[in-house]
Amino acid sequence: MSATTVRFLGHAAVALECDGVTVLIDPFLTGNPQAAASADDIAADAILVTHGHGDHLGDTVAIATRTGASVAAIVELAGELRGALPDGHDLRDPNLGGTITFDWGWARWVPALHTSTSPQGTVSIAAGIVVHIGGRTIYHLGDTCLFSDLALPGRRDPLDLALIPIGGHYTMDRTDAVTAAALVGAPLVVPIHHGTFPPIATDAQAFARDVERDGTARVAVLAPGETLELA
Repeated sequence: MSATTVRFLGHAAVALECDGVTVLIDPFLTGNPQAAASADDIAADAILVTHGHGDHLGDTVAIATRTGASVAAIVELAGELRGALPDGHDLRDPNLGGTITFDWGWARWVPALHTSTSPQGTVSIAAGIVVHIGGRTIYHLGDTCLFSDLALPGRRDPLDLALIPIGGHYTMDRTDAVTAAALVGAPLVVPIHHGTFPPIATDAQAFARDVERDGTARVAVLAPGETLELA
């Protein structure tokens, strides 16, 4: 089992790094006031997209075109991306429940309750993504409200980390996210999708205190650019 580094890039964007491989999830960097990296120079071997909103699809095409990174997104969104990426680019098109395997591990798309229309108008379904890399399993919930099926991914694959949106307005708020942390069942939680814009301003430290008071999980509140290591 190799050490896996989780780097928070701001908003809902994260980089998972292990054994020289970088997996980006929802690389919204250009136009992101929190962005801790530039789309012009960030490394990527794979890009995984939870849904089509611009603050998640973000710089997927630009980064993938520059780096040659594999791209995976829900099938309708992948259809749009196929026309934007170079011919022959490695593009995967799962639907909910689908698992995609890579040289470095695998990723499974699971339900989220949210809308999803891309900036180009492609309507698809929103998802969370369970990622297995370096022997660790990480659940990025994507954008979602609170619903009971958040408990299911961890029943199949014991989780090491959950990335949970807490900002409210467009997703669950920090109070519902406390319940979500209990449902998900990961021993370590990182709050995401908060503070980027005024409608999603919230108190991440209060969320952390509430989760830890309940004995649900340990919470790491990361500033953009900060990392944690799953060893």
